[in-house]
Amino acid sequence: MTTLALVLLGLAALCPVVLAGGRIRPWISPTVTTLALGGAALAATATRPVTGFALGATLVLAVLAAATGGAPLVRAAFRIAKRQEDAGPTPEKGPLYGGRIIGVLERTAVAVAILAGWPEGLAIVLAVKGLARYPELREPHASEQFIIGTFTSVLWAVAVCGVAKGLIT
Repeated sequence: MTTLALVLLGLAALCPVVLAGGRIRPWISPTVTTLALGGAALAATATRPVTGFALGATLVLAVLAAATGGAPLVRAAFRIAKRQEDAGPTPEKGPLYGGRIIGVLERTAVAVAILAGWPEGLAIVLAVKGLARYPELREPHASEQFIIGTFTSVLWAVAVCGVAKGLIT
């Protein structure tokens, strides 16, 4: 079961990269990624604590899955938010530039902080991101984009770390 959990965690890490092409329907990548993480979580419940190589693989795959897997989920959350009746008119381009790279760095930092046993790191990551983005948050739809993206991103990273912790303990 440990091997299955690690394979599914690896799938959750690689799926967003492999399915990033423009010909794939936008709902496939977040669905496959979420199902892979759910399968890894179920497999992790039936394992003994990992050691040695499996421990290293768990940590590496968890950070990779947290970093890459959140991107399709954030895009899906944005698509869902745009469909809401109270969404109003949206600008052609989002007001927050560099969000994809910042999201990858944010999820990586959150995952490393949690897996290192330093949950206070989450507060630091979110505070730094909030302070850095503060000047841009007055633009139309910027605060909504910031909140939706950050919450989705952090929740994904925390879920991946929960699976990793399930394998470790």
